[in-house]
Amino acid sequence: MHQVPKHIVSASTIVLNEEKDILLIKGPKRGWEMPGGQVEEGESLKEAAIREAKEETGIDIEVIKFCGVFQNVRSSICNTLFLAKPIGGKPTTSEESLEVGFYPLEQALEMVTWKNFKERIQYCLDEEKQLFYIEF
Repeated sequence: MHQVPKHIVSASTIVLNEEKDILLIKGPKRGWEMPGGQVEEGESLKEAAIREAKEETGIDIEVIKFCGVFQNVRSSICNTLFLAKPIGGKPTTSEESLEVGFYPLEQALEMVTWKNFKERIQYCLDEEKQLFYIEF
């Protein structure tokens, strides 16, 4: 019998303010990262990116562009990545975020230590690498 594939699709966002500082959250498991999470049924990737950013950071965002996809082949996870700017709200922690704030890029890249998350941020900020599709 053929098994129906079960994939997890997530949407994460690189949110840059006018000073080009990046919005990060400190999660309970993975430490510092960009806001994001699973796309719910009946929801677009873009809607999920906007919702997750609001839920995790308190910041309302406007998506500027779709940057690309990182696919974890073994775990059947597709991580989609967007670039956005803040348009309202104020940094607010949640169950998923112990700390929230905007950080200068150089500092932010040192703070993000989980797996290839740093690489994801760098790919989203490098126009020559877009659109990207990375398998790992």
